[in-house]
Amino acid sequence: MKKFLLTSLISLMLVTNVSADTDGENNMSNKNSGEVKDCFESVNRATFKFNQVLDGVVFEPLAKAYRVLPSPVRAGTSNALDNLSTLVTIPNNLLQGDFKKATVNTGRFIVNTTIGVVGIFDVAEKVGFPEYEKEDYGQTLGVMGVGEGCYVVLPVLGPSTVRDTVGSFANLIGGDPWYNVTVANDTQYFSDFDYWASRAGTGIDFRAKNIESFDNLEKNSIDFYASVRSLYLQDRQQKIANSKAITETQNDSDWEEIETQ
Repeated sequence: MKKFLLTSLISLMLVTNVSADTDGENNMSNKNSGEVKDCFESVNRATFKFNQVLDGVVFEPLAKAYRVLPSPVRAGTSNALDNLSTLVTIPNNLLQGDFKKATVNTGRFIVNTTIGVVGIFDVAEKVGFPEYEKEDYGQTLGVMGVGEGCYVVLPVLGPSTVRDTVGSFANLIGGDPWYNVTVANDTQYFSDFDYWASRAGTGIDFRAKNIESFDNLEKNSIDFYASVRSLYLQDRQQKIANSKAITETQNDSDWEEIETQ
């Protein structure tokens, strides 16, 4: 079933990559294209409104309640959730050919999971492991030259593209080690609840950090939907551009930096 869904998503990405280009050219081969078509705008806007209502009823109140917690508690929670996300970043570092970051991030995860008490304390930073930008499978597809496809707004999850949606699905078919040991495999140590609780916690933590930013954006936007779309696409394109630059300039001297950090 999972393979069927993945095949369907990839097929959708291929179709929308072609249709998204007004010149009829396949957008997958146009690596410099900065424009992403909003092929499903009417549906996207309806989903966006649904998400706004859900946010106002559920997520924003939870985020505000979360901010009442003492700062050390919130910092520790954020660190632990960030540590878990490293499990997805490492394989994407490898797929992008960025072996330096893969090595550093592996070291960070080991140190923070053990000495840092499951990542609550960022000990790795203090002992010389720098923190790098997180990576995901959507970014990796972008680095490989796969076009964004159409812009989409997913229920609950929010803004995405067809490419990023396919990348996210990779987490559910073996790409996320945390998912593998909680949901995919029934172990005596972890359960489905652990995975979904961490996902919900990540969303609430992010929302709590950006309450004022979202409020200001909505207040100062003529079209809030268009503003969110623009910011999301610019952010994704920038992250992919940075990853490409690093991959293309990778050389042996980069390894020497690890020894001096």
